[in-house]
Amino acid sequence: EILKSKLETTLKFSGHAQARLRLRNIQLDAEQLHKLEQAVDKAAAKGSRDTLVVMDGNVFVVSVRNRTVITVVDRASAKENVFTQIDSAVLTD
Repeated sequence: EILKSKLETTLKFSGHAQARLRLRNIQLDAEQLHKLEQAVDKAAAKGSRDTLVVMDGNVFVVSVRNRTVITVVDRASAKENVFTQIDSAVLTD
């Protein structure tokens, strides 16, 4: 279902991000993909190159320029993480 939904979005998912989605059993529906796209659009409008998006209990690191999700972390796993090489954050929750 993740792969089917990806076809309906302008965002790409790196191999690493796809593996993390499977590993963490995270499934995104069309509405969530749209919400993620909107968050990336907001970051792009502000001139961001790499953003962190917090959405529906998950954290997405996205290359705004390439419109590519680099990695996905569930909130429980993100609790102790430090995210580097980002220049913005979009909170959708």
